[in-house]
Amino acid sequence: MSQISVLGAGAFGTALAISLARSGRNITLWARSSEAADAMQVTRENERRLPGKAFPESITATADLRMACEAPVLLLTVPMQQLAEFCATNKTLIQHKTLVCCCKGVDLKSERGPLAVLEDTLPEADIAILSGPSFAVDIADGLPTALTLAGRHQDTVDRLQALLTTNNIRLYSSLDPLGVEFGGALKNVIAIACGLAIGAGLGESARAALMTRGFAEMQRLALRLGADPATLSGLSGFGDLVLTCTSKKSRNYSHGLKIGSDVAIDPAVTVEGVATAQAVTHLSQGLGIDMPITTAVTQILNGQISISEAAEVLLARPLKRE
Repeated sequence: MSQISVLGAGAFGTALAISLARSGRNITLWARSSEAADAMQVTRENERRLPGKAFPESITATADLRMACEAPVLLLTVPMQQLAEFCATNKTLIQHKTLVCCCKGVDLKSERGPLAVLEDTLPEADIAILSGPSFAVDIADGLPTALTLAGRHQDTVDRLQALLTTNNIRLYSSLDPLGVEFGGALKNVIAIACGLAIGAGLGESARAALMTRGFAEMQRLALRLGADPATLSGLSGFGDLVLTCTSKKSRNYSHGLKIGSDVAIDPAVTVEGVATAQAVTHLSQGLGIDMPITTAVTQILNGQISISEAAEVLLARPLKRE
């Protein structure tokens, strides 16, 4: 039986499976499609999501979810907007397991992060959150990466930190899972904003301003939700913000870049920041929290305002002390 199963064979889930397998773990990689799972078993790579990255022998690809869930530790890499339905549908298979959520975002329906989704649906599970600055291709290539692993219980976090640290992934622990998950979610929205700015030709100075003031928005909401704002200064907040706002490898930054450059968007690509922007805008308005950049991103994505109009609105806001 595998020590660890990765549920979701996207690029990030596949990269985690490769890194863990290289470090001596037996890994089961679950794909929703039996055709995709069979192809990965034969070719020993994920040609669709992470081409050219060979699987170690200790990875078993399967579409049999029951078999995958025999492992004691399950890494959930399904997209955020599918997490609630996935957990509810497969509750009997995963409710007594140790679950590590690896998706980033805010659920559009409930306006809650993955921690709350898992705790509401699977109260008997042992739950942790894994987040931080990381690109799947870098992890799969064995490049050094540092992430944050967070949970409510020290013993769970300590056990998983030892189990999931690999030759190229260094894990730092945290007991503030709420701060870790919202850092990972909110930075995606700011990354879209930065892509919009660069794509529209607003310049590097504008990007720096968006990153800095966007970071202030992230801390503001985290504090109101009960997280430690200092958590967002770590890997799962500031670290991830820097990475995703400055690299075309970031789906969220690239999404904004394409819109700003008037380039067609591929609807098949999952961009978590789009739904998160919508959810967080509504959430922040209900809480009375000022999040002008997030609101502007939502309005641009909804076609309510142009990028130039959004820039004018942000620049015309009342002057204040930093």
